[in-house]
Amino acid sequence: VQLQAFGGGLVQAGGSLRLSCTASGFTFSMYGMGWFRQVPGKEREFVATISDGGRATQYTESVKGRFTISRDNDKNTVFLQMNGLKPEDTAVYYCAARPRSTVSYDFWGQGTEVTVSS
Repeated sequence: VQLQAFGGGLVQAGGSLRLSCTASGFTFSMYGMGWFRQVPGKEREFVATISDGGRATQYTESVKGRFTISRDNDKNTVFLQMNGLKPEDTAVYYCAARPRSTVSYDFWGQGTEVTVSS
């Protein structure tokens, strides 16, 4: 099983980034996917999740209206479009996979770093 996240980088406040996470080693279309983020010294924080079929999404309050999670099951990839970035969005972002209709994440990617300058 492998989850590879990429697309992070340095961006000015107000800018945009699109994170991608490609999956292999499991049946992607049978797993819900999530994005989390972590700042050194703080606990990992939930950002967004999308159901296995892509019809249902949820976001943490602080990113609603700015971030959009989506997926392409044909390409085994989940995306996180981040617009209107703020310095407080600075973190390492991780993608994760959870079996359909569960809330526990079984597989985790290695993370991609996002830095938002003010």
